[in-house]
Amino acid sequence: MTTSPAELAFDPRPSMQRVLLACLPGALALFWFNGWGLLLQLLLAAATCCACDGLSRRLRRQAAPPAEQSLFGQPALAEGSGLVSASLLALALPAYAPWWLTVASAAFASLLGKSLFGGFGRNPFNPAMLGYAFALLAFPAQMVHWPAPGASHGLLAAVQQVFGFGSGLIDGWSQATVLDSLRHNDRLTIDELFARHPAFGGVGGRGVEWVNLAFLGGGLFLLQQRVIRWQAPAGMLGALFVISLLCWNGSGSDSNGSPLLHLFSGASMLGAFFIVTEPVSGASSRRARLYFGIGVGLLTYVIRTWGGYPDGLAFAVLLMNLGVPLLERLAAAGQPEPTA
Repeated sequence: MTTSPAELAFDPRPSMQRVLLACLPGALALFWFNGWGLLLQLLLAAATCCACDGLSRRLRRQAAPPAEQSLFGQPALAEGSGLVSASLLALALPAYAPWWLTVASAAFASLLGKSLFGGFGRNPFNPAMLGYAFALLAFPAQMVHWPAPGASHGLLAAVQQVFGFGSGLIDGWSQATVLDSLRHNDRLTIDELFARHPAFGGVGGRGVEWVNLAFLGGGLFLLQQRVIRWQAPAGMLGALFVISLLCWNGSGSDSNGSPLLHLFSGASMLGAFFIVTEPVSGASSRRARLYFGIGVGLLTYVIRTWGGYPDGLAFAVLLMNLGVPLLERLAAAGQPEPTA
């Protein structure tokens, strides 16, 4: 498979570096609340994705890029797309998921999400979300164990939990998320949930509110640096806010949650600024990017509220990836005809 001159001229490394830098506040917030398990997930996912990318290049008889053309001067990282996908996947997975789940998900994201279609720049689906959806469908029991804020997450205990050296830890560490608790609630009002359930914080998930604010800050940095454009994030967050406002049925036991709860729970801000803005699998024109973000926001709410999974971001993104060609045609149809 040959590489076009345009692809050779494009250097994605500065953008990849800025994306990783923008992820840092959210990753630090997750580390503060979840402990050492997050670092282990990042290392496992990064090592797996980079190894799979290197294997794919060998199978395609493609030489590794030289150090001066590699991210951080490391040929194993190539242009950096594998490290970015691995980081986003690890940030989305439970911090104390077993090591084999992370390795399998990262390998699926790299091999079937990117390498199968020819490598970087040719993937029709978001690799990180493809890996996450694979984990959710293949290992549903392991994907519901999220760490409870305030539990002890020392390094040794984290290694024991992730690599299976200990037993009986997960029952004391795990709890249902806000979105999962909201979906299965049938007797407590929203006020009672916030008062009694340890997963609820001020407006969303305990600790998750601050994580979302951190990713919001990182996303604003990417906008300021012109690494991403505003249309997809604004479309997703705007659609999620509007539909949750229209479907908000108060604070009773059958409530679907307030707009603020949906914006600051789950992976809303991570999705808005780091997932829907992925340039290869997403839309390219300005109007199509807006349509793409709106579709992700609407589908995320629908799956959260009436679907079978608490946070439907991954499935929403993958479904909208399928619709990108149609969105581009709709956007082109709405443009005025050029004048002679």
